[in-house]
Amino acid sequence: MLASSSGAQTSLAELTELRTERRDAALYLTAQIQLELAPAVEDALIKGLAVHFVAEAELMRDRWYWYDRKVGAVSRYYRLAFQPLTRRWRLNVSNEPISGAGLAGSISQSFDKLSDALAVIRRQSGLKIADMSDLTPDARQYIAYRFWLDISQLPRPFQIAAGNQAEWSLSVAKQMRLSADLVR
Repeated sequence: MLASSSGAQTSLAELTELRTERRDAALYLTAQIQLELAPAVEDALIKGLAVHFVAEAELMRDRWYWYDRKVGAVSRYYRLAFQPLTRRWRLNVSNEPISGAGLAGSISQSFDKLSDALAVIRRQSGLKIADMSDLTPDARQYIAYRFWLDISQLPRPFQIAAGNQAEWSLSVAKQMRLSADLVR
């Protein structure tokens, strides 16, 4: 969780649920995030600035002799923007990084309220992290999950300004050990 002393003025991200599920010979991940945007971020959105979020998870196998081995990975990219002409919120979701010109590979959805768009970002489900055949039943394995507001996607002047402001600092990370029952 990341929040500073003035909770009302900063963005907040807290992981409330992280679980794995085995189905269709694959391992899927579900994450639930408590996500609140600071007034400065909401103001920038209303003024037409698109904000990008990234969720990524890696399935790692412990190795004592070297770095842990990556077994599987999944990423989900979100681009949230306000459309002033229609007075609606537009959310693009993709498995690949979303650039300003490259929205073709993303799924787009429009919302009347910001809270409805944020609800989609808060609930991340059906993230296929690996095939069950890639897992080793006897090995110790864990999932490393991260979610953050990607300020590197902001226009350059905003990157410089946002880099030093707590309102734009939003990230959460967690590691979760896989149970042996799930892998077998």
